[in-house]
Amino acid sequence: MDAFNWAYKILRDLDFSRTTATYGNLMVNIVVIVLVALILDFISKKILVAAFSVLAKRTKTAFDDFLVENKATKYVAHLVPTLFIYQTLPVALKNFKYWEAVFEKGMKTFIILLFLWIIRSILHSVKDYLKTKPTYSDKPIDSYIQVMMIILWMFAIISVILMLFGVEIGALLGALGAISAIILLIFRDTILGFVASIQVSVNDMVRIGDWITIEKYGADGDVIEINLATVKVRNFDNTTTTLPTYSLISDSFKNWRGMVNSGGRRIKRHILIKANSVRFVTGEEIEKFRKIQMLQSYIDHRQADIDKFNNLNAADKSISINGRNLTNLGLFRKYINQYIENHPAINKDMTMMCRHLQPTEKGIPIEIYAFTSDKRWVNYEYIMADIFDHIIAAVPYFGLEIFELPSNNNKAAFVEPDN
Repeated sequence: MDAFNWAYKILRDLDFSRTTATYGNLMVNIVVIVLVALILDFISKKILVAAFSVLAKRTKTAFDDFLVENKATKYVAHLVPTLFIYQTLPVALKNFKYWEAVFEKGMKTFIILLFLWIIRSILHSVKDYLKTKPTYSDKPIDSYIQVMMIILWMFAIISVILMLFGVEIGALLGALGAISAIILLIFRDTILGFVASIQVSVNDMVRIGDWITIEKYGADGDVIEINLATVKVRNFDNTTTTLPTYSLISDSFKNWRGMVNSGGRRIKRHILIKANSVRFVTGEEIEKFRKIQMLQSYIDHRQADIDKFNNLNAADKSISINGRNLTNLGLFRKYINQYIENHPAINKDMTMMCRHLQPTEKGIPIEIYAFTSDKRWVNYEYIMADIFDHIIAAVPYFGLEIFELPSNNNKAAFVEPDN
């Protein structure tokens, strides 16, 4: 006790009044306590942070390195001067009951917040550490950490209110229930994001690193972050699109993960053939088509079946429509099938076909459906372009024409009728 009254005795010896000496003694004690607390804070930070940094470098695990990066040791070091002030200042304020009570509440509030900050640093260290593990690299860890922090903040705020105002927990919960509608309105996005994060994680709808496309928000790229409120997508033009987390369950989107994990990337594209260019193939043309190496075996086998059928049914071949016949479009489709099957960049273990779609006013769609072995975007586009370059160039060899809208270079398409 005498250690806190030395300034009072000096001031009294200097003939200061009792009141002046009392307040002067208080100010001196506060200044001394604050200076000692600052010195303790400096020493504890230097020792603890330095010691932990050395320990972190010597250990094999990276978790303690993340503790240092997130300043967990720095916040722990603040406990030493905080506890010193909490123990000594009430003694200095023993004659000031009001201020002692105010100080006690203030220090308890600070201690609660300091512990909350320490836990926050530890949780962020856990988040950073788990992100380095392949098992958790694609999980929305940010969402879970944010949920835990919200719960901790709620407990901290409730504890501070109970302590500062002396309110009973029942009365506080009743008041919160009365304003629950306002709370729901304020935390609407957070609550929706929390529910969405759980559903996204449980149903494995989206992972960090997935390529997703959401036309509503103009997002087309890789997911780089998922948290309670937002999802960040790095688009292929290196822009970043931020969208609400709950949009992943409220709106439709396309996740390309299945394609990435599969054995190939799909080609599904067609060309339009003019209907009036499709015809039966004559005998002279069959001999010409036999020179196409990919069709030689098919024509020999197919023509033998056709001749046998026509002979059995006494088909009158003076008219081509009688009996069975080869068509230039059928040979073209077979050629495309053979070309795809022999292309080195096509995955032969997945579906491959050239199919005939419903004819339209613009012609007959001939669609290629196959999967490239190389799923990388640039290579995929190159392979697909290479295939269609060849197919488009092959069309005239079969006496077929590709549909095109009339242009200024095709004035013959615009013929005025006679009056």
